[in-house]
Amino acid sequence: MATTYIVDKDENQYEALSVTLHSDRHFRGAWSWSGTVISEDMTAAKAIFKDKIREVRAPLLEAEDVVYMKALEADDADAKAASVTKKGKLRDAPAASAIGSADTIAKLKAAWDTSVLGDSPYA
Repeated sequence: MATTYIVDKDENQYEALSVTLHSDRHFRGAWSWSGTVISEDMTAAKAIFKDKIREVRAPLLEAEDVVYMKALEADDADAKAASVTKKGKLRDAPAASAIGSADTIAKLKAAWDTSVLGDSPYA
């Protein structure tokens, strides 16, 4: 039987049978070794979370650019202002205070702003 190994964020390799693994692998890139337990490095997890926000918001920003251009063509000041506001919220999403203050993975996942980004990939 082949041995299975787990690799942590620092590229350290451990035999899978000797460690306690998380069932949630969303933040696998933030795993760090602590005795026989793999835990998440919150700094690395926050970076992964912010990258996911950037990935999700890219098409949302592109779609909002279309909305803004249509409002511009129609000379609709209210629609332009709404679009500018929405794009600002999308740009600011990775800097949300809830992300910075999260001290657990559960709190980090809860920091996903569904009103700006849509459904959470962590639900």
